[in-house]
Amino acid sequence: MNARRHFIKISAGAAALAALPVLGTSPARAASASRTLRIGNQKGYLTLLKGRGTLEKRLAPLGVTLTWTEFAAGPVQLEALNVGSIDFGDVGEAPPIFAQAAGAPLAYVAATVPRPQSEAVLVPHTSVIRSVPDLKGKTIALNRGSNVHYFLVKLLEAHNLQYADVNLVFLAPADARAAFERGSVDAWVIWDPFLAAAQKTLNARILVDASGVVGNRAYYFSSLSYAKQNPDVIKILIDELSQIDQWGQGNRAALAAELAQLWGLPDDVANEAIGRVHFGTGPITKAILAEQQQIANTFFDLKLIPKRVNVLDAAPVGLA
Repeated sequence: MNARRHFIKISAGAAALAALPVLGTSPARAASASRTLRIGNQKGYLTLLKGRGTLEKRLAPLGVTLTWTEFAAGPVQLEALNVGSIDFGDVGEAPPIFAQAAGAPLAYVAATVPRPQSEAVLVPHTSVIRSVPDLKGKTIALNRGSNVHYFLVKLLEAHNLQYADVNLVFLAPADARAAFERGSVDAWVIWDPFLAAAQKTLNARILVDASGVVGNRAYYFSSLSYAKQNPDVIKILIDELSQIDQWGQGNRAALAAELAQLWGLPDDVANEAIGRVHFGTGPITKAILAEQQQIANTFFDLKLIPKRVNVLDAAPVGLA
């Protein structure tokens, strides 16, 4: 997540935060009471849920009203959570680690199934690089501290290469694409839909995806206090997201068409990206948090975060 994963220009995140109301969370109450759920959404499933209007209908009998604020990336969403401006959002693997290291009151509340084919190492179609060991000594572009940063570290380990055996250039996706297109880097580690766009428009070749290396999940988060005080709201919200997930699994073409519009990408790019998505959204487990702990430990070892993070501190209420 991070900064997880849309072919969209970064918007003025600070302005979005300034425009948000600062509201306190309320305890779960009777249906006659009034509660607010403030959702921070990227252009993805939450945006689709907003458009359908089904969540508002299900929460109305509980006296819950909704506000929606769109963000361009996961880290900005988590900053909004940290300052008390939103109650819920969606994010990739890496941004929650940085948020916890910064003291954000984060609670993981749901996760997707692994989606390893949705991130990969790309090389030019004519590149002489044919295997992971061929990356030794090469220049590789990636987004620093992101899910693909972790993927590359584990990929190198799996092929008996050291982190220092490659030359990393830390670039945001748009800049990395430009460097890749110019031939300024030998490889690019990236996620969908940037991955699909490079395949379709630059004729880039996938050297290897994350299958068998890392999981690459997406997460839904709340604050520890909101999740504890409003379990009924969180349960309904996750159920609605699961229903969209189930619908998407049986209607990939329709899902791709909707996301193509949201992302501002050609239909064939969205179809490529959605074609390799694994569907499924479910509860957080200790095994899932153990995966996040490995990422946290790796980022601490790389000195990307200033202190060790205990991911269980962000465990949802009632985790067995």
